[in-house]
Amino acid sequence: MTEKEQSTTSGDLDVRDLQRRLAAFAAARDWGPYHTPKNLTSALSVEAAELVEIFQWLTPEQSARVMDDPDFAHRVRDEVADVLAYLLQLCEVLGVDALAALADKIERNEKRYPVGAEGPAVPGRIKSAPESAGGPDPAK
Repeated sequence: MTEKEQSTTSGDLDVRDLQRRLAAFAAARDWGPYHTPKNLTSALSVEAAELVEIFQWLTPEQSARVMDDPDFAHRVRDEVADVLAYLLQLCEVLGVDALAALADKIERNEKRYPVGAEGPAVPGRIKSAPESAGGPDPAK
């Protein structure tokens, strides 16, 4: 890891400070009128798709090692940064506390998918199909 990478992963970064920097960056360029929730979510979607594109044709094994290749690692870091930047800007515009929203969601998921509970291990996966119907019962 380079010295610059170490300095940006030191844990000294603050979400609110990053949001302020992003807002100042946009304001200095008069981009405010374009930073609507609709435009920010569209841009977020595009950047997320660019991140997906990096992994699109890789095998699961290759994707697990993607950060071992400096060129891929650089692309991944850039796209992750773009996704996070648009997400933080969206949260700023909508007044969403991103960390509180994430903490609340984790808590709900811990209740929804308790460890050792009967049922699918993966959300949305059907554990077993009813034998008589040959598939899941849509009424359930």
